[in-house]
Amino acid sequence: MEFREVWVGVDVGASRTKVMVIDDEKRPIGHAVVKSGTDFTESSARCLQMALETAGVSDRAIRRLISTGYGRKNVIRADDTKTEIGCHARGCFHCFPLAITIIDIGGQDNKIIKVDAEGRRQSFKMNRKCAAGTGAFLEEMAPRLDIPLESMDGLARQSTQMVELGSFCTVFSATEVLEKIRQGKKVPDIVKGL
Repeated sequence: MEFREVWVGVDVGASRTKVMVIDDEKRPIGHAVVKSGTDFTESSARCLQMALETAGVSDRAIRRLISTGYGRKNVIRADDTKTEIGCHARGCFHCFPLAITIIDIGGQDNKIIKVDAEGRRQSFKMNRKCAAGTGAFLEEMAPRLDIPLESMDGLARQSTQMVELGSFCTVFSATEVLEKIRQGKKVPDIVKGL
């Protein structure tokens, strides 16, 4: 492994843990994603190791590591912790340096963040009261439709006639999805409705 300094971001979400490794020119050079599971310390350490391997560096190369997300305090190696909202705003503005709206469909909540043309966070809204529409909701629906979670985006794009779902509750939506399947509705159209 070549020695060079890297900067690392670890996002320990309720559903998935994500790690990004960047070089001194702020270019992504390694990343990994794993299920968070029940041990955030273990999943963050495992995901970090995987990302460092894809970057071709060892943990000695880490100049600074910032953690964020639901389990951000469980990242033992973290030099600092930040909120997801601030990390989303800064990271997305780095990639798209203009006024943008960021939509984060997380495992336990959804966030909408507005960033101005200077990269300053202008406002945000968050749904924390219900699981409907979150990543956990989509994870619940995928097996009911007998599809991998990762295929949902592609299937939704294939839809020719979105199926309207009237319920905003995960429990009731699951029943409604089963009814739509019984009615012979196409899976891509149901997925788009989710």
